[in-house]
Amino acid sequence: MKEFALRERHFSTASCPRTGSPPATRVPCGCDNRNINITFLGAAGEVTGSCYLVESGKVRFLVDCGMFQGEKDAWEKNLHALDFDAAAIDFVLLTHAHIDHCGLLPRLCARGFRGSIYATPATADLMEVMLVDSAHVQLKDAERAQRQHRGPEYEAEPLYDARQALATLRHNRAIAYGVPFEPHAGVRACLRDAGHIIGSASIEVWLNEGGVDRKIVFSGDIGERNRPILRDPQRIGEADVLLIESTYGDRDHRSFDETYSEVTEVINRTLNEKHGNIIVPAFAVGRVQEVLYVLCKLARDGKLQSRNGGLNIFVDSPMGHKATELMLKHHAVLDEDVLDIFNVLAGRPGRRGQNNPSIKFTESPEESMALNRIDSGAIIVSASGMCNAGRIRHHLRHRLPRAANTVLFTGYQAIGTTGRRIVDGAKFVRLFGEDVPVRAEVATIGGLSAHAGQSGLLWWLDGFKRPPAQTFVVHGEPQAASSLAARI
Repeated sequence: MKEFALRERHFSTASCPRTGSPPATRVPCGCDNRNINITFLGAAGEVTGSCYLVESGKVRFLVDCGMFQGEKDAWEKNLHALDFDAAAIDFVLLTHAHIDHCGLLPRLCARGFRGSIYATPATADLMEVMLVDSAHVQLKDAERAQRQHRGPEYEAEPLYDARQALATLRHNRAIAYGVPFEPHAGVRACLRDAGHIIGSASIEVWLNEGGVDRKIVFSGDIGERNRPILRDPQRIGEADVLLIESTYGDRDHRSFDETYSEVTEVINRTLNEKHGNIIVPAFAVGRVQEVLYVLCKLARDGKLQSRNGGLNIFVDSPMGHKATELMLKHHAVLDEDVLDIFNVLAGRPGRRGQNNPSIKFTESPEESMALNRIDSGAIIVSASGMCNAGRIRHHLRHRLPRAANTVLFTGYQAIGTTGRRIVDGAKFVRLFGEDVPVRAEVATIGGLSAHAGQSGLLWWLDGFKRPPAQTFVVHGEPQAASSLAARI
């Protein structure tokens, strides 16, 4: 194997021009005069904004094109994130449909991108749901900013609208797992199941420069092994250059048995002892479905109960409902043991025992607002997962001030988000121009995370037959990324 530039820097944390140190962001990943450069445009020193520009003498392409979320300057970073010639990008490879990985694709297309976007069939389907919803949220946020005359002028304009979101879908090219394809002359690629959300992929890319193949692997977001719903992530055997996520690079999650016990204790205490309600912020794609699976399983096993009889669950997320239907459409990528529960959730034939909970999907704003009149005994699952947008903010405004209620967090909360402030112990949070007191119980359940913990990431890395010449640790806060780099 020929030597790479920066050969001595086997393991390094990546950096971003928008997010901080170190300043060098264009990294040579070739050898001799056949250089291949990677520019880290996001998810470097932070978890959101995944976007990597790969350039060689023959081709320029992006892996992911995600939106920055959470921090106060996220909107400004999104506004300037694509400060390059979009028309010169030949194609895009997409790891999955979460907004921090695909959320700026409509803006890329509006700025002149004319190539194809390659993703798995499930990711291609989910993009429509995610991007149209993102456009809707931006429009509502912009209207609110205009009414309140707050913030910089650019915050009063959405990054893109629903029409532009839908136009992006014309660029989609669906590629199944394990099927090699050629997105451009001299480039081969293959998508592998990452086990993160439905359709998520790790991506293998071979670039031919001067008759020599160079292989780059992008891990995408890697899921935990032995989880319900999705299959385990696939490991990859070889790479010259690797980009590995590090969301939980500094810690592991609790076991599923511990997680189920904790969920059971929190729910039974809130419903039966405190006579309150439970609010569960959850990402519409992946997390909503996993939370429902866990609640159904625990109810069927007789571990969850309400003093009023059956368990009453409300899913206040139209996008979560659509994502649940799409998961059934792509049932081939699901674990077999979850199909029965998801058929029941979708109103299809399935095993219906006496302990099945009552699950209602709310669609209209009126149905959503009616949930505020429920005094006790309800579990309300709503998006967004980090509480920065969506219907969850309305539920928090109504439920946070009451000590009998519980806010149950099941996923990662990025720095700067409302969810992170609540988890970190804030006494008040700002919602709709009001300072809302946090008196409700706050519980965090780490074992349901869609990201692998440190041990899971090291297990995935152990699939390589030999260490890559260069490994870049991305998609993690500095402590998590540095900790994983040290373990590697």
